[in-house]
Amino acid sequence: MRAETRHQLKQDRFSKVTLEAAENAAHWTVEHQAKLIAAAVAVVVIAAVAFGGWYYVNTQDEKASAELSTAVRTFETPVRPAGVPAQPGYDSFASPQERATAARKQFQGIVDKYPHTRTADMARYFVGLASSQLNDNVAAERSLQEAAGSSNADLAALGKFALASVYRGENKDAQAVDLYKQLIDKPTIVVSKATAQLELAAFYEAQKKPDEAKRIYDQVEKENPTTEAASLAQRRATALKQ
Repeated sequence: MRAETRHQLKQDRFSKVTLEAAENAAHWTVEHQAKLIAAAVAVVVIAAVAFGGWYYVNTQDEKASAELSTAVRTFETPVRPAGVPAQPGYDSFASPQERATAARKQFQGIVDKYPHTRTADMARYFVGLASSQLNDNVAAERSLQEAAGSSNADLAALGKFALASVYRGENKDAQAVDLYKQLIDKPTIVVSKATAQLELAAFYEAQKKPDEAKRIYDQVEKENPTTEAASLAQRRATALKQ
């Protein structure tokens, strides 16, 4: 598969899931957070395949990559409805917290065993996501800040995007806005300018700043005609008037 095709697949997959999340929740709710985390998981799974040799520089990285794949599968394992017992032969968790706890342990194990590999950098990012689900904001900030400082532009963008979400939950508004603006100014394959703009606009909606939100929605629509992002921006702008 050609590199540009792989990159487009990553961008399309992330944009689709993230736009769905933005459409379903203008405010930062647990449901919204879970969908964005799912989007990030999807991107990293695709990235792990697309970058190929990025994870297989040496034997240590190869081992770490195999463990990362296992941990990601844990992070995506279904959660059983309340009161439903586990079914033999099917992996599941009783709650999102149980799943996040198990996944974080696996991701942290990769960081501890292979600290100097590139795969460990990705694992730190996932430690941050799992910590966020567990409401361990101290650990989430620490790990996501490390990811945000990565030399890999895609990983850094994902780290900033997730870190902004943590800041929103902590009412650290200025820090969240700053990260969204950084992503808007320097978009990447996995976090496009429109994606960051839509999240910033949704944040302004939650902060009861409709004029700021509408300005961004109008800009998204103007810059991305005939796209899903433009359609979503138009719907959101219209809803602001009601």
